[in-house]
Amino acid sequence: MTFNETEILEQLDLAFNGTPSKYYPIGRPEDIKYNFFLDLEHGYCKTAGNRIHLYADSTRWVIVFEKSGYQNRGTSAEIELNYVGNCIDYPVDKYPERNYITNSSRVILIDPSEFERIENKDGAEMETFELIGQNIKEIKIRNKFVPFDNDYKNYEKVGIEIRDYDNPKKLIGFGDLIRYLHETNPTLISATEDEIRKHIPKDIPKLMTIDEFHFVSAYEKTNPPSQQETFKLIAKVLTTRDTTNWKQTQKANNSWKNWESGNL
Repeated sequence: MTFNETEILEQLDLAFNGTPSKYYPIGRPEDIKYNFFLDLEHGYCKTAGNRIHLYADSTRWVIVFEKSGYQNRGTSAEIELNYVGNCIDYPVDKYPERNYITNSSRVILIDPSEFERIENKDGAEMETFELIGQNIKEIKIRNKFVPFDNDYKNYEKVGIEIRDYDNPKKLIGFGDLIRYLHETNPTLISATEDEIRKHIPKDIPKLMTIDEFHFVSAYEKTNPPSQQETFKLIAKVLTTRDTTNWKQTQKANNSWKNWESGNL
């Protein structure tokens, strides 16, 4: 079974519109299927980093969207991985009444209990909401304690605006921390190759990781991936398995600094 650029772009358009593809398990009529696309503007996730990983051989292809950030409704820092391709082992949550089939997988970076531990305990109500205490010296990330930099000036140097309202001590916000780590130690909050490959064939070759690319809002439904240079180039790289075909002419804009997120 071979594939072509048209098929890749069609599958990307389906994910863009949240429509499951023919590659999903058939399942039962009552099962619910989710097909997610990269979203840098999600109101419940304060985005930090994002990348696109490409895999292919002569018959199989996979695109993996990676996004890290702070889940402001879940009090959790996570990596979200969304898979589009023709050889994905789709995650399935099984329940007696129905199964939930999805193209998305998550990696926990900082869990809610750790955020509860480090949250500021002194001051007015808003001074304790999603702000890190002054006396915190280290934070557990991926079950390993790492030093915590509480100097707000270092955050401002990399473009992070520290919350002004109800924050007289210039405490660091939960989302600020994840963005700062992305700017200063991105490997710490990036998916490992094993994590990325969890739902794809172990033997499929990796072609490349794209760190910087031109992104169009996932909410601009009149401009689907099939009409965008970024994904046309990705389709060409996958079909030819030649990374020199990645020749973007549009300016990369996928940095969190260019998109409003985590504001709900």
